[in-house]
Amino acid sequence: MPIYHSTEGERDSHDPQKRNLKRLNKGAMAMEEQVKLIGWLRSPFVTRVRIALALKGIHYDFIEDDSENKSHLLLKSNPVHKKVPVLFHNGKIVCESMIIVQYIDETWETNAPNLMPKDLYDRAIARFWAAFVDDKLILSVWGVLVGQGEKQQKAVEESLANFLLLDDALRASSCSGNAYFGGDEIGFVDIALGGLLVTIKAIEKVTNTVLVDPEKTPLLCAWIERFSQIDLVRGILPDPAKVLERHSGQRAKFTSALAGN
Repeated sequence: MPIYHSTEGERDSHDPQKRNLKRLNKGAMAMEEQVKLIGWLRSPFVTRVRIALALKGIHYDFIEDDSENKSHLLLKSNPVHKKVPVLFHNGKIVCESMIIVQYIDETWETNAPNLMPKDLYDRAIARFWAAFVDDKLILSVWGVLVGQGEKQQKAVEESLANFLLLDDALRASSCSGNAYFGGDEIGFVDIALGGLLVTIKAIEKVTNTVLVDPEKTPLLCAWIERFSQIDLVRGILPDPAKVLERHSGQRAKFTSALAGN
């Protein structure tokens, strides 16, 4: 399994003071918290966690797993769901993407920005919409990929309705002058939905459908453009070509299986 570091090393310096400072920094780094993340780069759920870690400025090792041949480390670390992402923090294991995102926010609460609102009511609302994305939106979009005929059309209609609800939620936030679901900066809901954007676009292309309609959801479309153009996010979002290739293969398998029934 390849292991990648999230930061680059410092360059050597000929300045004695800088060398001494570097030694001190290395000593401090040795005492720092150990953070590792298991995942695969095209996963929208891993993307969520990588965005959260990057926003918080957390140094970590990325252990790339194989979705077709899951490692013993992954299966041992997440024996319940056997899925990525899995976060290791000083030997402790945290699973499920949005649980990990909240863990990151609360563990490194002094690192800006705050991903969850400070107000308790606003926190409840953020959790509600993040759960909506996972419990409703993902299921309807997945139904578009795997369905055919009337079943697929029903999934398309459900997806359009779900995106319309998110547009309304964004409108409520925009009325307060906010650019994102989380306010002026990326927050919990933005990460929940933003991690899925490349996957949603790929499923639209594979199935020749329109799930995010610019005429019906103009605020959401503007948010997608705004979120996707953030430099930090652009550097983390998975390669669209690889995501498209994977979902094209999945679509072919599903349609072939349905045709054989």
